[in-house]
Amino acid sequence: MTRVAPVGGTTVQDHVALAEIELCGELIIAASAARERLSLESIDEVLRVAEERRTGADQ
Repeated sequence: MTRVAPVGGTTVQDHVALAEIELCGELIIAASAARERLSLESIDEVLRVAEERRTGADQ
């Protein structure tokens, strides 16, 4: 028997998964706009790695 999610009812939001999907999208956009392969520094910039390190260090 196949189960189908109810229509218009319960919506489950996984905020971590949504944030990861958003970052993946931003990375795909940056990669498609680049003329060459993205450098590790460029990838870190797109994924806001330095920003996360600063925020994590403040806590």
